[in-house]
Amino acid sequence: MPESSSRNKKKTDKVKAEKTPKKPRTTSRVWVAPLMLACWLLGLAWLVVFYVAGQDIPVMNDLGNWNLLIGMGLIAVGFVVSTQWI
Repeated sequence: MPESSSRNKKKTDKVKAEKTPKKPRTTSRVWVAPLMLACWLLGLAWLVVFYVAGQDIPVMNDLGNWNLLIGMGLIAVGFVVSTQWI
């Protein structure tokens, strides 16, 4: 059986520019844990204050059920920030 002509050709060695690989982070950024905890606690406090005394606070009374979105949003932001924590 005849061999294909591509087998007889010399293979050219392509030299790729070697990049220095990035070292993975072994420590987390300093601001991640405090910001994460602050968002969680602030969101929790916002929801508790809304349920306990929301009718007595004028700003919370004006926002109505948007207070739930604000509190849950702060907690969600805390979870998003937690993905940066190693």
